[in-house]
Amino acid sequence: MELTRLIAVRHGETAWNVDTRIQGQLDIALNDTGLWQARRVGEALADEPIAAIYASDLARAWQTALEIARPLGIEVQAEPGLRERAFGHFEGRTFADIDASLPDQARLWRTRDPQFAPEGGESLLTFRERVTGIAGELAQRHPGELVVLVAHGGVMDVLYRAATGQELQAPRTWHLGNAAINRLLWTPQGFTLVGWGDTGHLDQGSLDEATA
Repeated sequence: MELTRLIAVRHGETAWNVDTRIQGQLDIALNDTGLWQARRVGEALADEPIAAIYASDLARAWQTALEIARPLGIEVQAEPGLRERAFGHFEGRTFADIDASLPDQARLWRTRDPQFAPEGGESLLTFRERVTGIAGELAQRHPGELVVLVAHGGVMDVLYRAATGQELQAPRTWHLGNAAINRLLWTPQGFTLVGWGDTGHLDQGSLDEATA
């Protein structure tokens, strides 16, 4: 079977990224910086032979995907399986608030306990299964082609770990920048990393936040 090339893009910046407030599956739109970043990604990928664009149906990813699709004349396809990890009662809270009001849960979250799930949310194990499952399913539809997946920081993290063999609890040493371009290959054997964290199309730094 032919391999599938993947470009995985995290959405542009939101006001909640700036506030270090957990978005999870709450539907937060891009801020002005995020819209600019999304347009820049679209310009950077305009000459790529992209066969399809799939995006999380949350506004911040969807808006980013529309800017990628615009110069290509491709219709974005919504895929709820690409949504960010559900953080339950963490959603809407800042990091500092969680640390102060829920210290025991904050410790489990920050140490990346694979089985810990905030009330009403997903564990890392469940989240990984969802993301790798849907990403593999989408890639399998396009053998020999190039596909764009537009999603969230947590989704990018799962894909990086899947492509490099990193455990769920391994400390993160890679960037998950807003609007960064990340390249992977998919075969029936799994994912392989090609390039990560390309922000050459951006002329300013972007927040590196894994829970958007």
